[in-house]
Amino acid sequence: MATSTPTQPQWLSCRGGKLVPSSNGQSWLVDLGAEPAYALVAIPAEGKHTVKVLETINGKQFTTGKVYPTIQAALEAGAEALREKMGW
Repeated sequence: MATSTPTQPQWLSCRGGKLVPSSNGQSWLVDLGAEPAYALVAIPAEGKHTVKVLETINGKQFTTGKVYPTIQAALEAGAEALREKMGW
């Protein structure tokens, strides 16, 4: 099931960033300026979904370690986890 267009979080838009849905419906790109800095990728887990946050520049990644009922919920949680990790 494809995700809908993401709601732009205030913490990201106030820094000139935006969430961009991918064409596969299973990930969002986090644009910070001219190019994507992070990718939020929904991954099947326990019949539901989890999320992997990838830094596009160096390939570093982390997960939230939680399972979410939908792709949309997983991606939203990934955005929030990224905000927390960045201290924003």
